Amino acid sequence: MPGFWNTLFSRSRATGAADPVLRVGSISESDWREAAALPLFSGLTPSDFANLRALAEQLLADKTLTPVSDARLDGVACAAIALQAVLPILNLGYAVYRGWREIILYPGEFVPDREVTDDFGIVHRVRQPLSGEAWEGGPLVLSLDDVAVSGQCQGYNVVIHEFAHKLDMRNGAVDGLPVLHSGMPVEAWSTAFNTAYDDFCRRVDADQETDLDPYAAESPAEFFAVLSEYFFEAPDILSATYPAVYEQMRLYYRQDPLLRLAPYLQGMNPQ
Repeated sequence: MPGFWNTLFSRSRATGAADPVLRVGSISESDWREAAALPLFSGLTPSDFANLRALAEQLLADKTLTPVSDARLDGVACAAIALQAVLPILNLGYAVYRGWREIILYPGEFVPDREVTDDFGIVHRVRQPLSGEAWEGGPLVLSLDDVAVSGQCQGYNVVIHEFAHKLDMRNGAVDGLPVLHSGMPVEAWSTAFNTAYDDFCRRVDADQETDLDPYAAESPAEFFAVLSEYFFEAPDILSATYPAVYEQMRLYYRQDPLLRLAPYLQGMNPQ
């Protein structure tokens, strides 16, 4: 893995990468206001949003945002990335995002070269387009095209997805089990998630239509990351589909988006 990342990073730098240019002071108040107008932030109290803004500024001061492959990063996109990135940690504190330093930004989907070994020991070269990626102890990668369509309360958010992976990695394994708070039994988390994951995989394998993105069936780690997207973007869907998972996420993230977004969601889907 480290060897692959070094190769990818060098190739990206050679294709017109720009130096990181935007910091907190480069983002105007109008940029912050435009980013804050995303439906995702509906229902936040003034106090909560002030805390969110402070965490976003802390993230921008702590991480280097590096556009590559001719990506162009403006103030609104920078503010939107930061605000969405810190929404999951609004009540967790910034310390959970320490230990890595860079966010790599592509203009659109990126296609890394990888070698994978199958069950028969045969090595294959794989080129699969990605919208985001998170590396344990290393950078986080995002597609700006996908960032632009995140935050609309439609169940898709590449920023939250990749930062959820970063939270998952804190226990040393990428397995859908983040470091839980005191008073959150691992057994309750495992029961809720394992039951839901097994059910979801059965439905996907049977080609049944699901309200959740089928990509969540890829692995327990992707299940956690995708369901984190729904927890913040479409909590009504997650709560209706897997209420026990929603409750565990409510306890873990120390937020209740279903309650906060209720007026907005009701406006979207009037009875």
